[in-house]
Amino acid sequence: MRIGIAGTGKMGSAIARRLAFLGHQVTVWNRTRAKAEPLLKEGMGWAGTPRELVGQSDVVLTLLTNEQALEEVYSGQDGLFSSGAEGKLFLEMSTVPPARQQEMARRAAEVKAAYLESPVGGSVGPAKEGKLIAFVGGAEADVARARPLLDQLCKRVEHVGAHGAGETMKLAVNLPLMVYWQTLGEALSLVQPLGLDPKRVMDILSDSSGGPNMLKVRGPMIAEALSGTRPAGVTVDVATMRKDVRAMLEEAKSRGRRLPLAAATLENFDRAAKTGLDGADCSQLPVWWLGEGGKA
Repeated sequence: MRIGIAGTGKMGSAIARRLAFLGHQVTVWNRTRAKAEPLLKEGMGWAGTPRELVGQSDVVLTLLTNEQALEEVYSGQDGLFSSGAEGKLFLEMSTVPPARQQEMARRAAEVKAAYLESPVGGSVGPAKEGKLIAFVGGAEADVARARPLLDQLCKRVEHVGAHGAGETMKLAVNLPLMVYWQTLGEALSLVQPLGLDPKRVMDILSDSSGGPNMLKVRGPMIAEALSGTRPAGVTVDVATMRKDVRAMLEEAKSRGRRLPLAAATLENFDRAAKTGLDGADCSQLPVWWLGEGGKA
């Protein structure tokens, strides 16, 4: 299958490699070509514009940073919807507010394209192994068309409703995790006076009922951060976390719901960002809380 991928960040690149490994013809586009160079050196094709990507693909996957990027890539000059989109299938895998996906679906209908939102649960490791979880929103017929491809990327594909439903489910899945980053910092503040080795503390927490799956995976990285070692790369930055929590709060407000824990979490994430942590890896949040965030 000819597959195009717009957005070659960590997840986009991992998915591109997975699909190429399975024998698909993969073409990529990214606003900054340098970020796509490793994929090009591995034999994947390059499209000069999103419009060219559509012309070279039967299915286009997009993994973009935020709503502004979504607008530019799909609706800008030479965007994905500018020409040649009729009959093509678009799988939009970014995490953005549900209302935005509903608007994108309306635009797709105008150009007679098939459009699904399919944000995923999981990080780079599961993406490489085809073990993501997809939360799909859109028409049943389009889901059936996309399922063979999604089954190659995901261990579980959940069609949860019409456009907007997939993002709502993804936000719900992410909400406890966002709050957990805050509560982890608070828990560590209780044991900090004990003077224990951070590796030991993380091992104890991850092996207990207080340790979610995230901690089992990221525990060693968090322990290194607590010991003063900054990660070589950034897995998920604080700016992305803030964006997602804002989307959760906006969606809750639109539905007449309150999320007091999420609201308090965002306040603390915003405080951390003001100290220069916006571009830092999420593992720095507990370090910040112990250093200055949790001081009375």
